Amino acid sequence: MSGAKEIRTQIKSVNNTQKITTAMEMVAASKMRGAQQRMRQAQPYAEKMRQVIGHLAQANPDFAHPFLQPGAGEEGAVGYIIISSDRGLAGGLNNNLFRGVLRELMNHRKAGEEARLCTIGSKAIQFFSRLSAPIIGEVSQLGDTPRLQDLIGTIRVMMDQFESGELSKVVLCYNRFVNTMTQAPTMEQLLPLPPSDEPELVERGHTWDYIYEPSAEEALSLLLERYLESLVYQAVVENIACEQAARMVAMKSASDNAGKLIDDLNLAYNKARQAAITTELSEIVAGAEAV
Repeated sequence: MSGAKEIRTQIKSVNNTQKITTAMEMVAASKMRGAQQRMRQAQPYAEKMRQVIGHLAQANPDFAHPFLQPGAGEEGAVGYIIISSDRGLAGGLNNNLFRGVLRELMNHRKAGEEARLCTIGSKAIQFFSRLSAPIIGEVSQLGDTPRLQDLIGTIRVMMDQFESGELSKVVLCYNRFVNTMTQAPTMEQLLPLPPSDEPELVERGHTWDYIYEPSAEEALSLLLERYLESLVYQAVVENIACEQAARMVAMKSASDNAGKLIDDLNLAYNKARQAAITTELSEIVAGAEAV
C-alpha cells in the first residue's frame, strides 16, 4: 500500500493548494471591484481634461508651451513610462506588455536612437533593470490605492527632460481594462500632447482661443502638469484593475486545474488500492491451497 499512501499524500497537498488559490481568487475579485470603482471615478476628470487640452492644442495663445509643440526635441531620445504590478500570480499580464515595449526598444536600437525608461511597479523595475536602456526614474509598492503624490516625482523627471529637449517624445505603457477577461497592452503618446480628435472640430476646422489670467505661460504650465499627472494616475489605477482581474482569472484556472488533478489522483488511488487488495486476496487463496 506504499503507492496508495503516496497518492493520498499528494491528494492532501493538492487539496490544500486548491484552498489557497480559491481564497486568492475571492480576494482578487473583491479588490477588483474596488479598483474598478476608483477607475470609474477618475475617468470623468481625465476625459474632461483631455478635451480641454485638445482645444488648447488648437488654440493660438501668446505662449506656445513645449508640451503642445509637435516638433519639440526632435533630436532627443524617446522616453517610456512603463506601468506594471508589484506582485506576480497575474498570468501573462506583465509579460504581454513587456514584450511590446521590448519590440519598440529594439526598433530604436536598430535606428540608432536612445530610449530612456521610467518604471512604475516592482515587476517593471526587475525586468528592465537587466537591459541596457537607462532607467531615469522608478517607483514601486504603491499598494491597491495609489496616491498621486507618490507618482509626481517619476512623472516630473520625464516632463523636465522633454521640456529641455532631451526627449523627442514620451510614451505611456500600461494595461487597459477592457473587461474582466480581457486586458489590452497599450502604448499611448503622452508628450507632445496630440490635438483634439473630436470629429465635429476636425470637420469644421474649428479653432479655440482663451483669455489667460494671470498669463498664458503660468496657466498653461500648471494646467498641463495637472493633466499629465491625471493621465498617468488614471493609467496606474486602470493597470491595478487589470492586475486584480488577471489574478482572479489565473487563480480560478489554478483552482479548476487542481480539481482535475485531484480527480485523477483519486482514480489512481482507487486503482492502487484495488490492486493491493487483489494481491492480498491472491496470496490468501494461494496459502489456503498450499495448506
